[in-house]
Amino acid sequence: MWPLYAAGFTTAFGAHDIAANLGGFSEDAVTSLLVLGGLLALYDGAEVILQPVFGILADKIGARPVLLGGLVAFAAASAVYAVADSPGWLWAARLGQGAAASAFSPSASALVARLNPAAKHGRAFGSYGFYKSIGYTLGPLLGGVLVWAGGLRLLFAVLAMLGAAVAIWAALAVPAVPPLPKARQTVLDLARRLADPAFLAPTAALAAATGALSVGVGFLPVSGRATGLGTVATGAAVSVLAACAALVQPRAGRALDDGRLTARGGIAAGLLLTTAGLGCAMLPGLTGVLLGAALIGAGTGLITPLGFAALAATTPQERLGQTMGAAEPGRELGDAGGPLLVAAVAASTTLTHGYAALAVLLASGAALALAHRSTAPATPETET
Repeated sequence: MWPLYAAGFTTAFGAHDIAANLGGFSEDAVTSLLVLGGLLALYDGAEVILQPVFGILADKIGARPVLLGGLVAFAAASAVYAVADSPGWLWAARLGQGAAASAFSPSASALVARLNPAAKHGRAFGSYGFYKSIGYTLGPLLGGVLVWAGGLRLLFAVLAMLGAAVAIWAALAVPAVPPLPKARQTVLDLARRLADPAFLAPTAALAAATGALSVGVGFLPVSGRATGLGTVATGAAVSVLAACAALVQPRAGRALDDGRLTARGGIAAGLLLTTAGLGCAMLPGLTGVLLGAALIGAGTGLITPLGFAALAATTPQERLGQTMGAAEPGRELGDAGGPLLVAAVAASTTLTHGYAALAVLLASGAALALAHRSTAPATPETET
């Protein structure tokens, strides 16, 4: 499992260390913003478009070859800019990184499910999410240190070495998991499965969690600065958010496996915690920022492993790659949609109203989950 955790760390670290350190790429402010937006969109856009494709491929030929191929491609794409060091090659490297992550990210998720019995899916996805959160947390910090020490070329060189090392580790340690035979599936069959509440509900919850996490990381420092807090205090708030999200995930997974928590109930609780965090973010001063960060982090940390475990529990094993590949773009859309919603509302009113809008959306989701839980028949299927 450790190479799979390392793969999760790699995709998160690779996304955030680059994204946090591209702002100084251009001398001209307007061009810099355009370049920054384009380079960020390349990586995320490639993931949204290609992850379902690679998920289907993982089911067809096996998740392990797609995992290894994606990691090797990530290393090669990172090495392109480390060697060439030109603006054109930076665009090519960024696109290549996103396409490669689209391959090994859903494959790693599928392997986490295939290599663990259903009774341990909570623990497995909790640990996977923990190391992915560590990548998100360390990416901006270590990326900034590397850029300071040797520029973007050094950062890309380190990413190339990381991708190659994880690929070698996975080749040596991850067992071959042959694809399972599966019945023929039409486009209509796929559409029905992806429209099923068993897929839509966990995916929507994962999107909501990712959106709230992005809002916390992006806007809590703005709230802190508006009340006179310095960069140390606002940075501490983001660290609290990331730490809570990372620490809660393994515990939530163990609670699910031990029967102390159901996926639906835990997801509803996570949405309520995140809603409470957004409510605290509306309060002025350091207390509101820190409480908001802690509750948003804890709520999203609760939702993430339970959402993936719920998807794995309701998906035939021969379709795991397809399901994970389809769920990941949902998270990416939440990653973009949450900040866009808050920013749009805040632009015409205040940031407090932006938090409130997202809080209402998440609370509605929690209410729907709880209402469905109370009316669902008590069968093993509805308790997963």
